[in-house]
Amino acid sequence: MLQVAIVAGGDSGEYGISMKSGRQVELFMDRSRFIPFLIEIRGKSWNYMADRKRFPVHKDDFTLLIGRKRIHFDMVFNAIHGTPGEDGKLQGYLDMLHIPYTSCNVTTSALTFNKHVCKGMVAGYGYQTAKSRHYKMNDRHIDQTILKELSLPVFVKPNNGGSSVGMSRVNHWDQLKAALEKAFQEDDEIIVEEYVHGRELTCGVLRTKGKITALPVTEIIPKGEFFDYEAKYRKGMSDEVVPAMIPEKVHSKCREISSDLYKKLNCKGIVRFDFIFTGKHFYFLEMNTVPGLTKASIVPKMAAAHGWDFTEMISRIIEEDLK
Repeated sequence: MLQVAIVAGGDSGEYGISMKSGRQVELFMDRSRFIPFLIEIRGKSWNYMADRKRFPVHKDDFTLLIGRKRIHFDMVFNAIHGTPGEDGKLQGYLDMLHIPYTSCNVTTSALTFNKHVCKGMVAGYGYQTAKSRHYKMNDRHIDQTILKELSLPVFVKPNNGGSSVGMSRVNHWDQLKAALEKAFQEDDEIIVEEYVHGRELTCGVLRTKGKITALPVTEIIPKGEFFDYEAKYRKGMSDEVVPAMIPEKVHSKCREISSDLYKKLNCKGIVRFDFIFTGKHFYFLEMNTVPGLTKASIVPKMAAAHGWDFTEMISRIIEEDLK
């Protein structure tokens, strides 16, 4: 059987969600084929916990010493949302050790994790994106520039990050200062994006048995103003309709765009693409190269609607990356 390291945790505000994703993967991994080891990564502390004992990872070769037995991993299942698992850092380390992993490569991870760069690439492929501006912490007069160049409402969010951590919707200009401060607490770069009215649709895509497969499109209907951290992970704060109650041609178009971006951006593993559909056009919002895999997460629900249980989805991801 193959020995699989499930890496979770990380160094961002998504640490807790990542650990839940990792535990879910560990719980449902096919034990007749794989031996899972849940590795918690946080800063310089990389550890495997078993029988209330902590076994540190040997970083020179990413192995574990348990008693007298040295564990060499056949592959890594990446469940780290945010840095260092979603921005390419961990991927570069694993590449140097020639250990396969279940997520996009260094280049794709780094470029798509940066929202500003990612939007530019997607726009370059001919897809529509909301009007936005990119700022750094040391830029001067950011609020005045936003007043001149963008129209309300706007979303203010960290340029690098996920799970809507540090994100705010600004409906009135007197809310802008607090929103900027909140975003800059999470990142030294932010993106400010004009609101686009429409239905929020998302589509998960993976390659399985050599074929790019788009899962059923999901509509996200938050109970609050937008799909923030609370709406994503607190029960009852949003409705996630799988499959979305939309015309078949809209469903097909969303899956087509998502599959095309998956291919053009050289993606690997399971990736989720988020859009706003105005009734006529799709506006790309962002993409998640390590989407959530908790009980509350969207991707497992998409897989279930496609006819796969959690175990089969995980197995398909591992099989493809082992090739």
